[in-house]
Amino acid sequence: MIVTHLSLADFRNYETAEVPLVAGPNLFVGSNGQGKTNLVESLGYLSTLGSHRVSLDHAMIRQGQPSAIVRARLESGERQLLVEVQLNRSTANRAQVNRSVIKTRELPRYFSSVLFAPEDLALVRGEPSGRRRFLDELLVLRNPRLSGVMADYDRVLRQRNTLLKSARSSGLKETQLGTLEIWDDRLVSLGTELIEARSGLVAELQPEVTASYIAVAGEDHRATLANQLSVFSGPGDLDESDEQSTTGLRRDRLTAEEITGAFRAALARLRRNELDRGITLVGPHRDELVLELNSLPAKGYASHGESWSFALALKLASATLLRRESVTGDPVLMLDDVFAELDVSRRARLATAVAGYEQVLITAAVYADVPPELTGNTVRISHGTIEAPE
Repeated sequence: MIVTHLSLADFRNYETAEVPLVAGPNLFVGSNGQGKTNLVESLGYLSTLGSHRVSLDHAMIRQGQPSAIVRARLESGERQLLVEVQLNRSTANRAQVNRSVIKTRELPRYFSSVLFAPEDLALVRGEPSGRRRFLDELLVLRNPRLSGVMADYDRVLRQRNTLLKSARSSGLKETQLGTLEIWDDRLVSLGTELIEARSGLVAELQPEVTASYIAVAGEDHRATLANQLSVFSGPGDLDESDEQSTTGLRRDRLTAEEITGAFRAALARLRRNELDRGITLVGPHRDELVLELNSLPAKGYASHGESWSFALALKLASATLLRRESVTGDPVLMLDDVFAELDVSRRARLATAVAGYEQVLITAAVYADVPPELTGNTVRISHGTIEAPE
């Protein structure tokens, strides 16, 4: 699949923008702050319903405007689609495909992309929430139905936490909390589905991450992944922290029965702690994806270059999985200001790794940072204005 045209209205610094795109590499060049990243951010939103830069959709709407529009013409073989989303400040967002209204959460089924940006270094060096989000976004791209499961889990989690807080503040006894068991059942049911899906995804990612890391770094540092699951953790491991341990670490692919049994046992074991603290202490919202190089946690041990290679490997592995199972062609690869962060050898290896994809979108402040084979269709950007392709 490729994007043949991108249209923006009141998105970030663009009042309007019309951007023709071609198959193969497309390079957007301009000084910092001109709007290069805004272009790939808009397309990333179509496939993930989120931004890699901000948590609120409102931040992407041009100042003083009530809404923003992102519209993309997509092409896959003989099939053409017009995909559109309208971001609104005061009402729910709206989406269309070929001018027919759809639910916004259905957008990812029509467009698949993988974005790598400097912020993705946090996948290796940042908090567990970022790694959970990485897995969940990839899960939704592969199976959009899971977005509903995730939304339901978050709703149940909020309701259960509200009940626990109420119990703590009012001094209710555990025996008076019959309602809690109802929320337990829903939490276990939805949580088990998410944990099982993540477990399967990590198992599929592992060989691709290993291969992608070697492709980018040029050597094998045994890049590995493992799930650290709160339902298998001990009672002393109740808080997320910067220190990684082996408690709850699972490298095997888990079944629903295994997860359900461990989940229920953990809730029973930690009931008193949860009532004392007023929060849910186990579940996919507290799990971790542990990244290792040479059997050591990448977080805290990996060098800057190794961390970049690992983050790139995670994204390239994601693209490989999406490419393998897609019936509409490759995902669109987007590299946002990546080459400036890499040394010359890694730039060359990354260019080789992405060369075979149907479409690659690249942003750069300095033209010379980008390997020549990726500069075929170069577009200059200045103060929110798209100049003619070179």
